[in-house]
Amino acid sequence: MLRIKEVIKEKGLTVKEVANKLGMSSPSLSDAINGNPTVEKVERIAEAIGVPVAELFERPSTDVIICPKCGAELEIKMKE
Repeated sequence: MLRIKEVIKEKGLTVKEVANKLGMSSPSLSDAINGNPTVEKVERIAEAIGVPVAELFERPSTDVIICPKCGAELEIKMKE
């Protein structure tokens, strides 16, 4: 799940400011944020905000996820 709005707020920006940086209207950016933006649009938003693309995605709350196919516990190790 994307957390674009949260990151925009964390960076002290508004959707309108980010939209201006991208050369688009606020409603168009809001539609993209609330809908299903393309990879290209997510990359452009990340660049405008000044964060890596990965920052715009929710991170798992734990280091373990459950495989939806087999139910096995999978440990997640984050790169440093």
